[in-house]
Amino acid sequence: MNDTTPAPQVWPSLRARDARALIAFLVEAFGFEETAVFGEGDHVGHAQLSWPPGGGIMLGSVRETPDDKWNLAPGTFGAYVVTGDPDGLYARATAAGARVVQEPYDTDYGSREFAVRDPEDNLWSFGTYRGEPRVRG
Repeated sequence: MNDTTPAPQVWPSLRARDARALIAFLVEAFGFEETAVFGEGDHVGHAQLSWPPGGGIMLGSVRETPDDKWNLAPGTFGAYVVTGDPDGLYARATAAGARVVQEPYDTDYGSREFAVRDPEDNLWSFGTYRGEPRVRG
């Protein structure tokens, strides 16, 4: 670890049939930052996409091998991501081809949210809700 290594966080992971295309989509549609991509040709062994406010996701190409220890079916991932501008992000995402599941709306708990699917059929929900404060005991 060095001075630029992020503090420990949760990093959801997913697999993709066309990982390079999914990476390009997630960068264009949602604003993830391509931090690291390892692999050759169409195969991505590991990629890190950072979310500008913090955290991010990891992904790689699907592996059709019986000894795969990280066997996740493409299109089964879902995530809620905090954003300060859900309406602007909704416009960006739909312009890039995200399939709308739920147009922007206001929740009864004070969040502004929307939900879309990416080209691999993963479900993405974005909103202003940042969670409740932790109770320390």
